[in-house]
Amino acid sequence: MTEKLTPNYSLADPQTDIYVGDCREILPGLHRCGLGLCADLIFADPPFNIGARYSDNCDDNLDNEHYRGFLHKWIAEAAMLMQYPANRPAGGMWMNIPDRWAAEAVIEMKAQGLSMVNWVILHQRFGQWRDSNFILSKTHLLYFARDRRHRTWNPDAILEPSDRARIYNDPRTQRTRRPGKRVPLDVWYGKGFGRVQGNNPERVPECPNQIPEAVLRRIILSCSNEGDLVLDPFLGSGTTSVVARALNRRSIGIEISEASATRAFERIERGAARM
Repeated sequence: MTEKLTPNYSLADPQTDIYVGDCREILPGLHRCGLGLCADLIFADPPFNIGARYSDNCDDNLDNEHYRGFLHKWIAEAAMLMQYPANRPAGGMWMNIPDRWAAEAVIEMKAQGLSMVNWVILHQRFGQWRDSNFILSKTHLLYFARDRRHRTWNPDAILEPSDRARIYNDPRTQRTRRPGKRVPLDVWYGKGFGRVQGNNPERVPECPNQIPEAVLRRIILSCSNEGDLVLDPFLGSGTTSVVARALNRRSIGIEISEASATRAFERIERGAARM
């Protein structure tokens, strides 16, 4: 039996562990530790390979071949942690990825035997100014499952007002199982879903890549249950674990930068997300 890995930071009730290091090295250790660890939900926001300054430990300027290899390695290792017993719902994996790498990410996830459930567009309302081409104002949220037919899915937890009901007062919307409500569309936008810019109250200093809490709230509520285990291989600012704790889910975060992991843990310790 392989020796159990020890988290660098940990909290209880619900269990929240942070490991510092490269997820390509830590994920295999979690899988092979002999404890039958399985993730109910994985959320990943990997480096975009756009030359961003994430940390001293992260090379975000790989050539295409090496970045594809990077995608393959961590996706394969993460997928190994989604091997669930037949009597439990299958695990789900979400990935946030930019335009230039979305197609490659889809191919890699399919190669691991995962099935696509949704290809969601996260509309960020504004992007970096340019006039050489249309301004980039979105990323792609790829939702895959180990078994699409037997996965955790809680639509009633994420309902929103229907435009047909709210704007057009369509009487047909009141005769449905969820009167006046709907499951969100596959383009996510509006209050709380935009870019976490400098003056946003959620903003964590020195973190150039931060996912809005509203995004993780929707994903965690819809694709996991209380007490489930949520895994984030690229913890960054700690949003996944912050929201997971607020929603009574266990979580494991992996972060390659010691400084980022420390900031994330301090944020997690401070308490619940802005729900």
